[in-house]
Amino acid sequence: MKLSDETLNVLKNFASINQSIYFKKGKVLRTVSAGKNVMAEAVLSEEIPTDFGVYDLNNFLSVISLHKDDPTFDFEDNDVLISGLKGRSKIRYRFCSPKMIVMPPEKRLAMPNPEINVELSAEDFDWIMRTANVLASPYIAFESDGSKVFVTTLDLQQDSAHTESLEIQEGDGNKYRMLFKIENIKMMPGGYDIQISSKGISYFKHKTSNIEYWIATEAGSKYEKGN
Repeated sequence: MKLSDETLNVLKNFASINQSIYFKKGKVLRTVSAGKNVMAEAVLSEEIPTDFGVYDLNNFLSVISLHKDDPTFDFEDNDVLISGLKGRSKIRYRFCSPKMIVMPPEKRLAMPNPEINVELSAEDFDWIMRTANVLASPYIAFESDGSKVFVTTLDLQQDSAHTESLEIQEGDGNKYRMLFKIENIKMMPGGYDIQISSKGISYFKHKTSNIEYWIATEAGSKYEKGN
């Protein structure tokens, strides 16, 4: 089999969440962070033929990138044979035991009824992430004064820190401030439909790719229902 560029981009993204990954037979691929506060799921264009574990996903991707001529993958019991250079090169990459990997739950995560529904365009997502990086903001927040919804960058430990506030949509009368650590915002670029629950969990669904994320909100998040 071969791996599409889209699948390779998913794997690169998942490597930023967890250095290890366990592939399961089929098209659905899941990962979870070591602290289990970020989970992601993608539906691949390829059918994975067997279950196998990769301990160092970045290393696996580096091995794949050695071949510039669209390598092929042949799966065996304990390894995968990666062939390139018109079949002259054959790299045997060993699998690892699932016991060595922080595994996501078997079942899809059930999202509590979300009080907050917002949309973030690809342009706004790129803007807020670049701004947070430039301003060295460790947090972002989705917040509303009841009439407008903003996504902001901030530092909870320093009142004197630089901040950014980007208006993204009209409010619904409810007031809230839902906090996220920037280190947990590891989504692929693009626009997102977002649901946030006051019970401490959020759901980000990519608008154009079949990939979704569940991210825990941080202590200090507040939600106040409007009259």
